[in-house]
Amino acid sequence: MAVKKLIEVALPLEKINAESAREKSIRHGHPSTLHLWWSRKPLATSRAVIWASLVDDPSSHPEQFPTEEEQNRERQRLFKILEDLVVWENSNNEAVLNLAKAEIMKSTNNNPPALLDPFAGGGSIPLEAQRLGLEAHAHDLNPVAVMINKAMIEFPPRFANMPPVNPEARKRLDFDETNWKGAAGLAEDVRYYGEWIKQEAFKRIGHLYPKVKVPAEQGGGEATVIAWIWARTVKCPNPACGCEMPLASSFVLSKKKGNEAWISFVPDHEPSFEVKYGPYPKSAENGTKKGKKAQFCCPYCGDGIANGDYIDDEAHEGRMNSVLMAVIAEGSNGRMYLSPDDISDDLQNIDYYFNFQGIDESAPHAKCKGTFGSNAQGRYYCFSEFKDYFTHRQLIALSTFAGLVSEAQLKVVKDSINTCLSYNQISNVEYENQAYAYGEAISVYLSFIISKLADRGSTICSWDSSREGLRNTFALQGIPMVWSYAEGNPFCSSTGSFDSTVEWIIKCLRFFPTASCGVAQQFDAQSDCGLREIMISTDPPYYDNVGYADLSDFFYVWMRKSLKNTYPELFSTMLVPKVEELIATPYRHEGSREKAKAFFEDGMYLACSKLYEYANNTVPVTIYYAYKQSESDTGVSTGWETMLSSIINSNFMITGTWPIRTEMTNRNSAQEANSLASSIVLVCRKRPEDAQLITRRNFINELKREIRPALKKLQSSSIAPVDLAQSAIGPGMAVFSKYKKVLESDGSPMSVRS
Repeated sequence: MAVKKLIEVALPLEKINAESAREKSIRHGHPSTLHLWWSRKPLATSRAVIWASLVDDPSSHPEQFPTEEEQNRERQRLFKILEDLVVWENSNNEAVLNLAKAEIMKSTNNNPPALLDPFAGGGSIPLEAQRLGLEAHAHDLNPVAVMINKAMIEFPPRFANMPPVNPEARKRLDFDETNWKGAAGLAEDVRYYGEWIKQEAFKRIGHLYPKVKVPAEQGGGEATVIAWIWARTVKCPNPACGCEMPLASSFVLSKKKGNEAWISFVPDHEPSFEVKYGPYPKSAENGTKKGKKAQFCCPYCGDGIANGDYIDDEAHEGRMNSVLMAVIAEGSNGRMYLSPDDISDDLQNIDYYFNFQGIDESAPHAKCKGTFGSNAQGRYYCFSEFKDYFTHRQLIALSTFAGLVSEAQLKVVKDSINTCLSYNQISNVEYENQAYAYGEAISVYLSFIISKLADRGSTICSWDSSREGLRNTFALQGIPMVWSYAEGNPFCSSTGSFDSTVEWIIKCLRFFPTASCGVAQQFDAQSDCGLREIMISTDPPYYDNVGYADLSDFFYVWMRKSLKNTYPELFSTMLVPKVEELIATPYRHEGSREKAKAFFEDGMYLACSKLYEYANNTVPVTIYYAYKQSESDTGVSTGWETMLSSIINSNFMITGTWPIRTEMTNRNSAQEANSLASSIVLVCRKRPEDAQLITRRNFINELKREIRPALKKLQSSSIAPVDLAQSAIGPGMAVFSKYKKVLESDGSPMSVRS
């Protein structure tokens, strides 16, 4: 019988929960800021689950800990190590990590297994496996996820302790080849070549972002634009009016006490606006919008009401336009808010440039599903291609930046080859191969800059008047329609700028572990990857909860422009592969929910069967599950049922279930729905081939004995009421899954749903 691991007996849930929830508010240096990905698991959760899956529970060693008291004492010692390990500030604390690694080595006879995450996504699990000294394998079908994982677990160890190759760093008087630890040299080169891209782009398109003249009453002189505030417009539906009415969701620019600013609508023959300072009227908070839905009132006649259907029709007829409402700038006296009339000459120059630019040649023409946030209503507001999410100026800027990535890559290779690394005595051929590989790695990080600029540089970005900054495109797990949007300036030094995106990436790079190797590959989880006798921990798709492929297309179209020549196989398709994505989405199956359900069930069963082939018998398999939507008639989640059926039918038994709080309860989706705030970590072992059958009656009797203490354990772990009903399914499955079959009175096998 396999040795029981700590995760199969006990965990310090309270501390893990606290640190996992707290981590969501940590930004600087956190891997989640390297590149956006949806539903990432907190590092604290991943680290705790991996470590507790490798470390033996004291009850497995009665020769060392013969009494329950001694076992509890030893367990508390292990808890203390784990509680220190999950603290964010200890992520790279060598003393804490070495103590944790020592326990792993002791429990694995100094031979810990490699770890595979076949649904790697945002990469938290492979990254934390690497931090704990394991060889990490990250597989995903999605090219964007593969790139994220390469950047986290593959490149930092490969180029660890290397000095930068850029000439600026090497010319410094204090330059020392031996003084670059971890990924510091890599980070320095990302900074240098990122700056080169910015400077080169400014030479080509800097005139699109002119400074603005500041009115004399505000100090005069010139100021750098931070953002242009636009409102979409349609023709007023009132036949007696017919004006170009602004669809403004807010007129407030700044809520900062003592520096309030707002937009005043000026009645005229065309939309006209004036920026005013001081306390704003209550009506300014909603602009021309009426209620929460897409419904706007014409500010000219007061009678014309444009609803979502009307706006959609106008958009498809090519009659939805945009009008400038305000300009936000940074001058010598600080931030200022300007009226459109103050900068009319500059705008005329930009419009003239747009009329003569062939932006269609470089724009992302790939088809999109439309505004994801409006799909349920069938409205797309004429967003048919990804280029439709951007202004002309944004398209030109992003296309220019993306095109410069390959030029920067060639510079990296050239500088690498021209650099003599005295500590690395290898042949010219080997060194040239290394130089090209290094150029490829730098180009991936540079492409992430473009992703961040796209996220903060689309017409779905709005202005946050509370913190005076740009909101990003993906405020939710989807693309919600935005009516009045903010167009940022990538060349400024403020919100959404090129410099700020580079800084986010550099901080992440310095955080990544570099001692253990990692491999990230594009791979379908339903196919055999060839790995055997490994540890598996994974966070698979949650039925129909998040369509990662659809969402990541937004970044893929720009990443492909930067990296298609570097990784031709990964970026061979116009969009992210979707046919094999394991998600129960009816629109991919002729609108049939049944076909979508069958597709997910069959695929997840095949994936779990592969996990069974890969799994090391000495270490449990851990599978995360979180689902927020229940069927109204039974209260039984289809996602839960499907996942559990796939695991059990693949000859796994569930030996432990742990609800771990991995989401912040104040996120947007949690406020709008009865959302799960926890992940259920299912701890699985291969079911013995000689597992017995049991009758329904005997199963029910055993379930009654086991469920009461299990429920008490869940409640004592501070489980939220919304989580408890689904969390409680786990302990029942622990009893159910250890049997080959539970037989109903007629001899048929009991289903998971039953």
